[in-house]
Amino acid sequence: MQVYAFVGKTGTGKSYNALKVAKSHDIKYIIDDAILIKETKVIAGKSAKTEASKIASVKAAIFLDENRRKEMAKVIKKEKIDKILILGTSDEMVAKIAENLGLGKIYKTIYIEDVATPEKIEEARKSRLEEGKHVVPVPTFEIKKQFSGYFMDPLRMFDIFRRESSNLYEAETSEKTIIRPTYSYLGKFRISDNVIKQIIIHEVEKIEGISKAQKVFTEKYIDGMRIEIDLQIKFGKNIPTLSEQVKKAIVHSIDTMTGINLFGIDINITSIVR
Repeated sequence: MQVYAFVGKTGTGKSYNALKVAKSHDIKYIIDDAILIKETKVIAGKSAKTEASKIASVKAAIFLDENRRKEMAKVIKKEKIDKILILGTSDEMVAKIAENLGLGKIYKTIYIEDVATPEKIEEARKSRLEEGKHVVPVPTFEIKKQFSGYFMDPLRMFDIFRRESSNLYEAETSEKTIIRPTYSYLGKFRISDNVIKQIIIHEVEKIEGISKAQKVFTEKYIDGMRIEIDLQIKFGKNIPTLSEQVKKAIVHSIDTMTGINLFGIDINITSIVR
């Protein structure tokens, strides 16, 4: 197995440029913040960015935890990988990840300065320091379950790259995800049940045919929640159609405003008024 390393200081744009680097060296597999990515799919691991503190995040990223290490090593062996790209903040860090996972010596190291201009690196650094933004090099739907309750934004990119083995340039559209973890330079945040309920009531009562959203119940899980809502509706409205509108409004508002996964929405029509 050829082990490539992509090295750059924290917040300089490694994850942002990871897919471009991988493409240019014909690499299908990437290890970034304790997750294993195959092309644009997460196939193993849980992101270190979900940890509650920076120290815990670093420990997770270098696979100090035995369970994380064993799980990742097992999948890597099963995939029969010929090339892999490891992201890290220093030569020592990527070497430690390779060692802990039993991948051997680093075959080639690419530095962020090799692929990004000083202006782009500074722009990435400011985004991290001032806004607490982190990039995950996979589409939002691939990573959302791991980041339920985190603020997330899809980032669609048009990448132009040259393959290492030829002088041909290729272009490809890819999607990355911007997240703002609970640990960041902006501090921690929590979303209370009351806020979630108020968001739902506000959105649902804007729907024509809804007289009042009477009660909202939430059932929490580790990686999301389930919603139950009692509604008073106006006479003459088609209940199945109205219920579908309510579900869509709840999904859209909770997804865009909180990033929380919804595992189900139960709607109870408690009364009909004229």
